[in-house]
Amino acid sequence: MSIAPPAGLQYSADHEWLDGSSPARVGITAIAAEALGDIVYVELPTVGATLVAGAVIGEIESTKSVSELFSPVDGTVVEVNTAVVDDPSLVNADPYGAGWLLAVDVTGTGPLLTADEYAGLNPA
Repeated sequence: MSIAPPAGLQYSADHEWLDGSSPARVGITAIAAEALGDIVYVELPTVGATLVAGAVIGEIESTKSVSELFSPVDGTVVEVNTAVVDDPSLVNADPYGAGWLLAVDVTGTGPLLTADEYAGLNPA
């Protein structure tokens, strides 16, 4: 059973979320985490990396599959959540909290969705 995407965040059709802070935190949605199953490995860009909205920025591996991570924004990585690199299960346990992936100094955005629009793409 998926949890509803939190209001106040923006979402990509590729199942990433973005908060409104500065720098903005980026993660994957609960829907994506649930579909992946038990996450065992996360590869993230390095601090200082330049991101382009829609481009591949890393990968996430579960006991089921390996999936690419896509950037929802243009910008520069200013922080990587090392806790998730050390313990990828945090993404499953708390995808909108402790399981965030990286923080970005945003210079532009790709096509982003509201919580309701994202939920509409992923009916329960």
